[in-house]
Amino acid sequence: MQAVLDTMNNNKPLIDNPQRDTRLMWALCVASVVVYINLYLMQGMLPLLAEHFSIPGSQATLILSVSSFSLAFSLLIYALVSDRIGRHTPIVVSLWGLALSNLLLIWAADFNALMWVRLLQGVLLAAVPAIAMAYFKEQLSPSTMLKAAGIYIMANSIGGIAGRLLGGLLSQYFSWQASMWWLFLVTLAGVALTHYLLPWPAVSPVGTATPKAVSALSRGGRLRQDLQGFYHHLADGQMRLAYAIGGITFMMMVNQFSFIQLHLMAPPYEWSRFQATLIFLCYSSGTFASYYSARWLAKWGQHQLYQWAWCLMALGTLLTLFDTALAICGGFLLTACGFFLTHSCCNTFVALRASQHRAKATSLYLCCYYLGAALGGPYLMLFWHEAHWWGVVVGSLTLLVLIALGIQRLHRLQRTGVAR
Repeated sequence: MQAVLDTMNNNKPLIDNPQRDTRLMWALCVASVVVYINLYLMQGMLPLLAEHFSIPGSQATLILSVSSFSLAFSLLIYALVSDRIGRHTPIVVSLWGLALSNLLLIWAADFNALMWVRLLQGVLLAAVPAIAMAYFKEQLSPSTMLKAAGIYIMANSIGGIAGRLLGGLLSQYFSWQASMWWLFLVTLAGVALTHYLLPWPAVSPVGTATPKAVSALSRGGRLRQDLQGFYHHLADGQMRLAYAIGGITFMMMVNQFSFIQLHLMAPPYEWSRFQATLIFLCYSSGTFASYYSARWLAKWGQHQLYQWAWCLMALGTLLTLFDTALAICGGFLLTACGFFLTHSCCNTFVALRASQHRAKATSLYLCCYYLGAALGGPYLMLFWHEAHWWGVVVGSLTLLVLIALGIQRLHRLQRTGVAR
């Protein structure tokens, strides 16, 4: 970790401006909260979705998969665009587009129309997660960047909690159309605040081609340059493992939260729509873990933190099998904490290891991360149909075995200094 920090110190031209740095951190954190409210609000509205569009509850869980799917692949496009034209403009334009696209949700005639709108929104949601870490690395000092990364991931958690709870609250007391109007207004306020806070970059991105250099390349040359940037990171075995660990972990965790709502609304619990979304308060343990992740990484190291995180996720998943409200809440507190520690380790590792094509490195990680979320819904649905919550636990434990193998393999490569 220290060696990577030293490399950053040697290669990065910085203009020290604490006020600008603070504005940048707050702007991207507010943007993150807006993005994750919009991404996860639907997860808190699954019962209303099923009722309003007359579909089974398990089918409603696919609404998260479709937006995660388009978000995953759009991350790669934003990585290319931001390397060409900078980080600021794509973030601002995509956020305003997101706010306006919420108007389409109000008039969605059926579930298929809703799925198409969410597919479009996945594209617009991708800009901030694709660009934020590269933006931080280019504009902040290494020590400030680590702090900003932890706070940014904490903002992800806050946005996820807020979105799901807001969805549950709206579905309990408002109609579908009224709920979507509220979403539009909340998004509009957050986007306006982000636009106000976000400063223009103080330095040009290192390793990003200048407009003159870009214009000198043919279209084929630009495409080859872009593909080489992606290949550079995919050829790195340590990067590939970080991508896989993050993707499989999210595949398990985020979709567990979808199916536990269905479990809690069924007998013997029979929780209301809003009561079922209160399970998302368990994300608070992840918020706490994200905030302290940089400190714990520096103190104990990446591998030890990975191991602790895995143990928390395994223990939390098994604890839910006691099938009491207390056991389920305790299990999800442990799982969320373990997940966010894993995500912090992966996200920070990828950002620090990438010495060039930084946005591409981050976008590849997040592409795998959200592709995991998209695939996890259909994957765990198979287990849900066979054995309900017990089936979801079995499917989750299978994924945990894969995560453990990936963590051990990454540790061996790091210990031997092998990249591939």
